[in-house]
Amino acid sequence: MHGIFRLSASYQQRLAEHYADLSPRLREAGDYLVENPLDVATRSLRALAQEARIAPATFSRLARALGFETFETLREAVRTQLSLKVSTFATRAKDLRENQQGPSERLLMRSLETAQHNLDELVRGLDPVRLADLVEVLHKARRVLIVGALGSTGIAEYAGYMANFLGEKWRLAGRMGASYGSALSEMDERDAMLVITMSPSARVSVNAAEIARRQGVHVTVITDGYASPALRHANTSVIIPGETPNFFNTYTTTVFFLEILMAMLAQHAGPDVVERISEIERHNRALGEVVDL
Repeated sequence: MHGIFRLSASYQQRLAEHYADLSPRLREAGDYLVENPLDVATRSLRALAQEARIAPATFSRLARALGFETFETLREAVRTQLSLKVSTFATRAKDLRENQQGPSERLLMRSLETAQHNLDELVRGLDPVRLADLVEVLHKARRVLIVGALGSTGIAEYAGYMANFLGEKWRLAGRMGASYGSALSEMDERDAMLVITMSPSARVSVNAAEIARRQGVHVTVITDGYASPALRHANTSVIIPGETPNFFNTYTTTVFFLEILMAMLAQHAGPDVVERISEIERHNRALGEVVDL
């Protein structure tokens, strides 16, 4: 699996990118790392190894496999990430209740600040070369299937709406009651799939990614963390920063990424796509679907 982030990305992003290539023992160490970040940040390597029943050398090999010089460098990355996460995940519900008594502008400004942070982190972490590779894969694919369920359904719909302007090869899985199986049945190595799934991951999205990968389809998974089970079936991963003061997932950064992705695909498109967009706009007006000011 290839991620589209530079090595400056967070330890979760690095783990997501390299997970499929790790040995079973290193995956076990990586799982422990993600499930016990507070212990990793505060306890000695010897104590961690005893608790996890994993050799200290294994943790050191994991650090090097993720691009860190030493385990201590990895530990510092975990500490840095915890400084961002502890105050949002552990106290999110409490913060919302307390802010109930304060001015509404407080929650508004917190939401704005976290959204800006998420966008900054995404842009800083993206690797332009790997992002360009993803655009090339989607551009050359015979057809591209967009998958999104539960909270990601509306986002997948929006991505499909944008992509439809670019060509008929873009399809939305499960639209209007259509079977996922029928959409997957004719896909092969000439095709690509774009899976949008946030935690907790929708089972149908994970299963669709697994089946598609088995059929040779290039699978890109857009998700909010390494723990997503869909990542084990991904050729390309996009880890979306998702900090929020609210109690549910934020899709602000996801929408931003999808809009940039579609814009880059439009740059690759030929003059026939420009004519297609013009024709769609003409038909929209003729049908009365839009009103010009």
